[in-house]
Formats: sequence, structure tokens, C-alpha cells
Amino acid sequence: MKSIAIIPARMGSSRFPGKPLAKISGIPMIGHCYFRTQMCDELYKTYVATCDQEIADYVTSIGGNVIMTSDKHERASDRTAEAMLKAEEEIGEKVDIVVMVQGDEPMVTPGMISQSLQPFSGEEDINVVNLMATMKTVEEFEDPNEVKVVVDRNNNALYFSREPIPSRRKGVTSGPMLKQVCIIPFKRDYLLHFNELAETELEIVESVDMMRCLENGEGVKMIMTDVDSFSVDTPEDLANVQKHMLSDSLMAEYS
Repeated sequence: MKSIAIIPARMGSSRFPGKPLAKISGIPMIGHCYFRTQMCDELYKTYVATCDQEIADYVTSIGGNVIMTSDKHERASDRTAEAMLKAEEEIGEKVDIVVMVQGDEPMVTPGMISQSLQPFSGEEDINVVNLMATMKTVEEFEDPNEVKVVVDRNNNALYFSREPIPSRRKGVTSGPMLKQVCIIPFKRDYLLHFNELAETELEIVESVDMMRCLENGEGVKMIMTDVDSFSVDTPEDLANVQKHMLSDSLMAEYS
């Protein structure tokens, strides 16, 4: 099984413009994502996919692989698919799995990548996997920048939302507080199929791409990780990640 990772990134984030090059311990965030992702031995190759020359120049400067994409993409999955097809031209053959690692996940570890790939070796009907993690605080659970997920007893996604789910309206506080971690491997052909589907109503309402799968009756397998990881959507998130990464042992291998 040939797997590659693609890290889609662009400078034009509405909530935090320029965040891929925002520095954490002196290293741009996209650098952390790239260095840490490519450490996974199960990946044939890791690429950054971007439409911005500033990002491309930085990735090239650290010896990374970069693929320039259209500046018309609205969704990370569209950028990832374009980059995947260009990567296949370079490799000279089709890949089996493409792991989409969002460029705002600087705390990703190679073990998390490996975890996300495991389901594909045993179950043929799985087309897309997401990692998930338990949120430790109510503040994180109520943060609209964090995508929450509820799952069935087999860890298949039932629903994604930026609202706190399951509801605590009746005073029940012992329920799960699960968040999506944006390390998302797709089977190659399923990624192309996914991008051919029209955006769905709940996908737009929740601003969560994976709702497109669920609304079309297609499953999303969720895999629990116990790694403490925080994404970056705002400058405040960046400061939080900076604090948590001060004691990060993995960073010593590339900083």
C-alpha cells in the first residue's frame, strides 16, 4: 500500500491571515507540520500543497517537497486532490492512500499518522478515516473553532458540529467530549469521488467537510488518539500551542 501525505496550506485564512508562516519556537507552523509528518515511516513521500509563493519558498528552503496548486480552491480536499494527481505524475504511478494533514496541526506526530492508516489494512469498505481526541476542558468543548464529533458504538461518525455535542441542556455532564483531529486519510479514488459530490446543506451550516460524506450516506471511520494535540485557528491558539510545545521532545529532532 503506497501512502503519501499532503499538507494543504494557504496564506489567506479568514480568521488568521498568514498563519502557515506564523512562528512557533522560531519555526513557521507549516515547517512543524512538514517535519513531523515526514517522520512517519509508512509514508512514501510528504508534500505541501499551496497556491502561495511565500509558503513554497519556505518549504523549498528546508528541503521539503512542494506542489503549486490553483488559487481557486475553497476546500482543503480540492487542493489536496489536485496535488495528489501532480504527485502521481512525479512518482510515475498511482498511490493507494493520501493522508491530508491540515497545515494548522503543528503538533502532529508520526504515530498519529500511523494510527490513521491502520484501518485500511483490515477493512476493505473504509474509504476515509479521521482521528479524534477527548477534550479536557469545557472551554475547549464550547469553542466554535473546535469541530466536535459524536460516534456510534463502532466509532463511526454520526455527526460533526462546531456546537457542543452531545447537548448538555438536561444537565448531563458525563457524556463524551470528542473533537475531530484533522489528520484525514482518504483512499485515492474516494478523494476524487468526494470532490465530485456537491456541497451539502449541513456541510455548509457546520463548515465541516466530513458532513458531505454523512449526508450522502457514506461512512467516516473515527480513530481515537491519546496524543494531546491542538490546532491553530487564531493568534490565541498559536500562543497556546507555543506553550504546549515548549516541552515537546519530537521538536528536538528537527529544530
